[in-house]
Amino acid sequence: MRYVICILCFLFVSACQRKQSAVIVQVSKPDSLVRDTVQAEVKKVEVPIIPEADRREAVEDLRFNYLKAKSRVVWKSGNNQDNYTVDIRMKRDSIIWVNIGQVGVSGATGVFDQQHLRFYQKINGQYFDMSYDSLSTMMGFKVDFRILQSLIVGNQPFKRNNSRVIRENENIIIKQDSGRIKIDNMVGPNRKLKKLLVNDEPGTNKLTMDFEEFTSLNQVVFPFSSLITLDVTNKENKQVHTVISIKYSKVELMDTPLEFPFRVPVKLLNSKP
Repeated sequence: MRYVICILCFLFVSACQRKQSAVIVQVSKPDSLVRDTVQAEVKKVEVPIIPEADRREAVEDLRFNYLKAKSRVVWKSGNNQDNYTVDIRMKRDSIIWVNIGQVGVSGATGVFDQQHLRFYQKINGQYFDMSYDSLSTMMGFKVDFRILQSLIVGNQPFKRNNSRVIRENENIIIKQDSGRIKIDNMVGPNRKLKKLLVNDEPGTNKLTMDFEEFTSLNQVVFPFSSLITLDVTNKENKQVHTVISIKYSKVELMDTPLEFPFRVPVKLLNSKP
C-alpha cells in the first residue's frame, strides 16, 4: 500500500507550500510617521489590483507532446524512511505511466489516463483499478488527470476561481477558492509555479509542494526538484505527516511517441483493490 500512496503523493503530488503569512495593512489617511512605518516594516505584502490579463498570464505552462524522466524519491512518514527510483513517461493530455523500484528492482507500475488509474504492485501481486473519485476520497483532496499532469511538470493545476491576486516582493500569489478547498499559488519572476498550498477546510487535510532547481530544458524551464508535504487524518482519526523529496536526474521533452508497457496477470484483472 505504501507504493500506492507514494505514487499518488508523487503525482498529486500537490504540490504545495508551507503557508505564507500575509499581513495586509489598511490605513485611511496615514500621516508621514505611520506611512514610513508601514513601508519599513510591511514591505512583504502589497495588495494591488492585478489586471485580468496578468492573471491569465501569471504562470507560463510547460508545453510538450511526450515527456520522459528519471528521478529519485525519498519517503519519510513517522519513523519510517524509504528510497525509490521512479521512471515517468507521459503523453500530454492522454496518459501518465510510472515505474517505481527499490535497489534496482522494479516494485510497481502505474498507468493514469483521463478516466481512471491502474496500479500493479509486483512484489505483493496486488492490482488496483480505481476511479478519480475513489482516489480523491483516499487522498482527502479532489484529484483528476489534469491536476496530476499539471503538478508533475510544475504547471498551475487550477485555472479558475481566482478570488484574489496579490504581489509579494518579486512574486505573485494567486489565491483561489473552490468550495471547501482553498488554494494558494506562488508564481516567481520566471513565471513558473514556485509553491502551491491546498487546504481542505474546515478539515485539517493539507498538501504542500515547493518547486525548486529550475533548469533550462529545450528552451523552456523545468523544476528538477520538489518537496511534497502531506498532512491528513487517517481512519483512526490520527494526523499523519508525510514528506516526499523528489530529485530528477534526467528529463526529456520529445515529439517521438513513447510506449507505456503495463502487464497484469490474468487472474488479477478482475480483482478489486
